Amino acid sequence: MLDASAQLLRLLSILQVRPDWTGADLADRLGITTRTLRRDVQRLRELGYPVHATPGVAGGYRLGAGTALPPLLLDDDEAVAVAIGLRTTASQTVTGFEETALRALAKLDQVLPARLRERTAAVALATVALPSLTPTVDPTALTTIASACTGRRPLTFGYQDRAGARTSRRVEPHRLVHAGYRWYLVARDIERDDWRTFRLDRMDSPAAPGGRFVPRDPPDAASFVAAAITTAPYRFRARVLLQAPAPDIAEHMPPTAGMLEAVDDTSCLLTAGADDLGAIAFHLAMLGAEFTVLDPPELTDHVRSLADRLHRAVTRSTQPAQSSPAQSTQLAQSGPAKSAQPVQSAQPAQSGPAKSAQSAQPRPVRPANPVPPSRSSPSNTMINMT
Repeated sequence: MLDASAQLLRLLSILQVRPDWTGADLADRLGITTRTLRRDVQRLRELGYPVHATPGVAGGYRLGAGTALPPLLLDDDEAVAVAIGLRTTASQTVTGFEETALRALAKLDQVLPARLRERTAAVALATVALPSLTPTVDPTALTTIASACTGRRPLTFGYQDRAGARTSRRVEPHRLVHAGYRWYLVARDIERDDWRTFRLDRMDSPAAPGGRFVPRDPPDAASFVAAAITTAPYRFRARVLLQAPAPDIAEHMPPTAGMLEAVDDTSCLLTAGADDLGAIAFHLAMLGAEFTVLDPPELTDHVRSLADRLHRAVTRSTQPAQSSPAQSTQLAQSGPAKSAQPVQSAQPAQSGPAKSAQSAQPRPVRPANPVPPSRSSPSNTMINMT
């Protein structure tokens, strides 16, 4: 009886993995015959689970939707993944979700076997979340916007731009994009007849008053947001060919800092924006890869200036130590006075009269050559390379 019950639970779990299964695939997965499979399917129906069957060669089985669905069945790895996800994403980007996630996690911990609780507890004990000052998103607003995207319903809301100006918007929502600690909406602004990105934490009172719309050539949401937050807000837009694989560069650069496009296995194209070309030149040097500036030409001048400044720093750092001009002047003033003092010695003089007379003359101290001043101020030459 126990084996039959376990087999039914396993069949129920497999049916939840994907929408459709052929009878042969299910029987092979369970290690039973198709006749036994039909008997087990009938038992599930008798227990109230809606298992639908499609006859014919291409037919199969599907677990239907409805109130009679069984409790969620997870294997070990799935259960651990859900628990870790709830624990690590007690979200700092959605208002109130941390408490909700912890409540769900407490319920899950009660039904997890001891061996799985130990695995999830180990992650909890070894993990510390950094506090975030990023504005959070209201969960009701998030679900309203998501429903408008999937239902293709126009959306209205108040919006505050970067400059603090407030406007009323009416848009056709396309997709939500989660970029790190921020949520973005990609939508077509109806009044401006153009595709725009909107930060959800700057939106006020989103609502879907009714009606539907037909999408008009929507862009790729992820690429559209990436371009909007890495280049569009800035004065300069740079394109640089890096002689390194894209995955290697991605390890040192967050997706919000620039867009990477693989050219081949050994090079990639970086597109980034900034209000200061000098900042782009500095960050390119920090990547540690050979590169070629494609655009704009002015960026090459900033790279050259940075290279010259670093070269001067290396030259000064590798020269022999020399005394400063102030120290040289002090030595020149104190040298003759000290030389004029007689030297007391317990040993008799071994040199002749001529040598004694020569040693009596004070020897002037020549000031050391001062280090030529740099054309850049000291504050500009201090570059933190850590």
